[in-house]
Order: sequence, then C-alpha cells, then structure tokens
Amino acid sequence: MSVIEYQNLVSQLNLWNHAYHVLDAPLVSDAEYDAAFRKLQTIELEHPDWLMPDSPTQRVGAIASSAFQKIMHNIKMLSLANAFSLEETVDFFSKAARELALPLETLSVYSEPKLDGLAISLRYEKGFLAYAATRGDGQIGENVTHTIKTIQSIPLKLNIDAPPEILEVRGEVFMSKAVFEQINQLAQTQNSRSFVNPRNAAAGTVRQLNPKIAAERALQFIPYGIGEYSDERGFSRHSEIMAYLTELGFKSNTSCESFFASETAFEQDYQRMETLRDTLPMEIDGIVYKIDDLVLQQKLGFIARSPKWAIARKFPAQVMTTTLLDVDFQVGRTGVLTPVARLEPVFVGGVTVSNATLHNMDEIERLGLYIGDRVEIHRAGDVIPKVVKVVTQGQLRQPIIMPTHCPVCESSVKSANNQAAYRCTGGLACAAQTAERIKYYASRNCMNIRQLGAKLIEILCEQGVLTNVADIYRLQIDDIANLDGQGEKNATKILAAIEASKHTQFSTFLAALGIPEVGEEGAKNLARYFKTLEKLRAADVETLVQVPDVGMVTANNVRTFFDDAAQNELVGNLLAAGVHWDESAEELSKNLKPFAGQTWVLTGSLSLPRNEIKAKLEQLGAKVSGSVSAKTTCVLAGEAAGSKLAQAQTLGIKIIDEAQFLELTHDTN
Repeated sequence: MSVIEYQNLVSQLNLWNHAYHVLDAPLVSDAEYDAAFRKLQTIELEHPDWLMPDSPTQRVGAIASSAFQKIMHNIKMLSLANAFSLEETVDFFSKAARELALPLETLSVYSEPKLDGLAISLRYEKGFLAYAATRGDGQIGENVTHTIKTIQSIPLKLNIDAPPEILEVRGEVFMSKAVFEQINQLAQTQNSRSFVNPRNAAAGTVRQLNPKIAAERALQFIPYGIGEYSDERGFSRHSEIMAYLTELGFKSNTSCESFFASETAFEQDYQRMETLRDTLPMEIDGIVYKIDDLVLQQKLGFIARSPKWAIARKFPAQVMTTTLLDVDFQVGRTGVLTPVARLEPVFVGGVTVSNATLHNMDEIERLGLYIGDRVEIHRAGDVIPKVVKVVTQGQLRQPIIMPTHCPVCESSVKSANNQAAYRCTGGLACAAQTAERIKYYASRNCMNIRQLGAKLIEILCEQGVLTNVADIYRLQIDDIANLDGQGEKNATKILAAIEASKHTQFSTFLAALGIPEVGEEGAKNLARYFKTLEKLRAADVETLVQVPDVGMVTANNVRTFFDDAAQNELVGNLLAAGVHWDESAEELSKNLKPFAGQTWVLTGSLSLPRNEIKAKLEQLGAKVSGSVSAKTTCVLAGEAAGSKLAQAQTLGIKIIDEAQFLELTHDTN
C-alpha cells in the first residue's frame, strides 16, 4: 500500500466516524468499519512514519501525568448570569436594549438548551486539534487532551480545505442519560460508588488519568461558540458561527431557535424547551439566551465574569437538600418490602416532594443513612425522587430497621438467601400483595384488561369484592356500576374487557401469575419448552434449569409456586372461570421465524399500536426487550424517541423508522 492509499483510508474512516457520531447516519456496517480500522492499525504498525495526527487510532492517547498541565486561555472563558423567572429574563434584555438605545423588540435573540456538562475549550492549529482545556477559573484551565481525544464527536482535524491558523472552539462535554444509567447500573452490580448525575459523571471522566476509561464512557461534545480565531472570514451573527462549526464537522444542537425579544416570545420559548426537556438524550438545566448580533455583543461587553449580552434562564432545581423525617415500608406484589423516605417537603424539579425511594437496606447502609439526617435528593423529569447522599448527620439520629413483621398483614418478614430483598411471608393472605398482584395480572403486558385500572382495583379490594386474582372473573355489573364515577355503561365495558381476556396465550397466562423472577420473556421461554401447563407443573428443578435463560433462582421460584396449595387452587379457579388458550397456537407461531435469535427494542411514538408491532416481531421469531444493550439487534424508533435511541446510537446498534419496518416485514404477512 502507498502512503496516498493510507491517507485515503484515514479520510474514509474519519468520514464514517463523522456520519455515525455527528450526523447519526451510519454509512457502513459495524463489521465493515471494524475491518477497515484493523487494516489501518496494521499499516501504521508497518509504517509508523506515515502516522497522521487525525488518524482514528490516535483517539486514545497516553495516560496523563498525575498533575494536569495548566493552560492559559488567551480569551477568557466567561460564566453566565442566571435568571430564575420570566421577569428576570425580560429585565436583563430590557436593560441591554436601553444601553444600546434600541427598542426591546428589535433585538434578535438566539436560544439554545443549556447542556448540563463540563465547559471545554478546543484549540485547533492549522486545522488539527492541538490541545483541550477545562474552563478552570476562566483564565487558567487544565490540559485534558488525553481524554478529550476519545470523544468521537470531536474532530481531530477540521473538515475544511483551508482551515484558520488558530481556532478555539468552546462547548460542553456531556454524558447522555442512557450511558449514565448504564454506568450506574454497572457500579451497583460491582458494589462500587455510583455518580450522582450525568454532569458529575462527565466531569469525572474528563479528568480521568487513564483515557481508556474515558473512551468506554462514550462522552459527547456540542459547541456553543468560539474563542480565539485568526481568519479573514467575518461573522455578523452568533447563529452564523454555529452554522460554520457544523460545517467544520461538529455536532449541531438541533433544539436552537431565533426570535425577536418580547415577554411573550421568551415565555413561549421557555415552554417549548421545557416540553422538549425530557425527550432530549442529554440533561439540560436551563436555556441560554444570547443577542445574535455580534456588533451589539461587542458594544455591550462584559461585567466581571459574565457577558452583558447573554443570560441563562435556569429550570427549577432538580437537586435539593431536606431532612429525613421517617422511613415507611411498602409491600409489593411479590411481598418485597421497599423502604420509602418520608421527607420534610421541599420544592425540587418543579414539584413539592415529600417522599423518595431508598430501594433496599443495602442502599441505606451504603448511604450511611439515619432518620434525622440532612439529605440531598435528586429528581429528573418524571423519575421518582431518590436520596443520593447524606449532607449532614442529624443530632438525634435513629437507625433504620427492617420490620420483623409485615406492616399490612403482620406476617413474618424474612430475607431470601441473605439477599438485599426482604419479603412478607403472608403470600395470598396479605392484602397489600393481593392488590398489587391483581393490578399486575390486569396490566397491559399481562392479561391487558385496560378498563380495569389501578384505582378501581384498590377500591374493590378495600370493599372486599376482590380478594384474589380469580375474583376478577366473578365481578357483577352492580359491583362496579354502584361505585362513584362508574355507572352501568362503564361497568358493561369493563366486564366485556374481562370476558375478552379469558382467551389468551399460555405464555401470557404464565407471566400474569406473577411468579417471582418470571417476567414476560421468562414466561415465553417456559411456554415454548413445556408447551402445556401440566408438563410445567410436573417439572422438577433439574428440568427447569434446562430451559433457556432460566437459572437456579427462577427454577426454584417456579417449583415453589406450583408446590404451594393456595397458588395451585388459584390457578385452578382461573381455569374454571374460563381462562384458556390454544396450545397449538404456540407451535404454529414457530413455523416462520426469519427473525429468530434477534432482539428488538421499540421507542418513541409509533402510529401502529405497540402491542401489534410487538406481536408481529414475536411471530417472526424476535425477542422484544424494554431496554437497549450490546445484544440488541435493532431499534425501531418513532417520533420523539429519547434515551433508548441515544443509547443505541452510542452502542452502534441498527436503527430503523416505522416505514422501514413495514417494508422489512411486508413479505412476511
């Protein structure tokens, strides 16, 4: 191979990287990319004198020294003033308009989401990345080039034929929500310390001494402006700079808008961004508003550490501190007792929070948590608030102790094989477990009795009408029609839905029984293996563990369930009530399996009902999962797809839209 061919290969790989990591539009398969990359590595080993600084192999460099080199910013990296209301935002720009002697409505404002990450300055010299530095105190930062080079959305060489001699690109390094959840889940399994939020995770990763660790965490970068710049090209607006950076190969922020300043415009834009917030793949903590005109920016100048032409309107805080007043224990469907923190009410993430999850006793021990402590809680979007750390210890601390008896039925509470979970032993006699089991049985992913909602089930349980799952099929019209807000018409619809649920599939019935560790996929594996309920009931543990993806814990749970007289009686009552399935249908669905061995994930808004898409995929042999992992084959993404799409992009998983899905499955109808 000649040096020209080597250089062409570097250019080809960089083009593919840009398409994948910046444009989210892969040009080749993972296998084709990997083969080309290995070829590049081989060539560079044979011809080290050919090595180019923008070669993809240079993204993971040498381990940094323990003391980061200091970098002086020739142009300061400024902070932004904050606004916490519409009034403060309007006041800021009204003051700027007065100073410029212009009407407020003539100011063109550029709006961009305030990414919750770490500010970084990238210095390019003659088009190549020279070094990367943190903001630091605005004047002096730290050299973090070794980790920044691992970020695939940062070009090592600018995508331009005649680059400026010097260009400093300022922007935010961040970690996607999906990757953040992955890292913390891994930390929990390894019993190591987890990150509090994606911002801390990104900051900690950038300052890692070992760049290989940084590379594994799939950080991303989006620019928000430039610093030092030596070029004859002139810009008149900030929006032109952002368009230019996209041309150079940087990832663009697609949520930006421009508008003329007014109270109404600012409020509408805030509402727009607040609506978008939970759908974005990254965390944002506000909106940055900038006067778009660069001449006006220069006229206004700066005050201390912040510009007079830009401000950040912050969203309500998602992290706050409060006092742990008490801990209650809630009983779930399988009898597991979950500790719930009762907090001194605090406004966080736009709502008043008085409760937060504590997961289990191991988590309480890890936090070193006692009643009376001052704690930090975190709430993001619609996620249940959680306690993340103890801020200060209370003066009269009380230990948190797992009850020895169930708070609902007073049955004894036991730990299963020294696991973190503690369970009430009351089983079907526990009212709390009964209500949760009935909700689970009727849920969309089980028997799909949509009209029988959670609130109605709770009321019927409180009145003693529902005492177990089989009682669903004994409901009469008057049991429902006489309740407040129901009536005969609605009761008739509910009973019709209950009747329709009687015709089901063996695997659906198994999942609905709520056997611990037997979810939707586990139930399908059991149904495929045993084919009939009678064979499953008769199977011993040694036989059960032969089922794909069924381990010893699940096998013991299945055997324990069917050894229990009360559970067998319940199953018998359900069958006697008319619940049935066509066992031959389970075999029929296996005849055509072009997607056998594949795992699919659905995300976003789809025009077809999800149950219909899921049924089609399963008919074709695919497994449909609720989460993205390295084992995922394909992601079907609809409108407003969020963290699952982002995670798939990070992992390089195939992504298709609904039109492509329909085309792909057309010939299988």
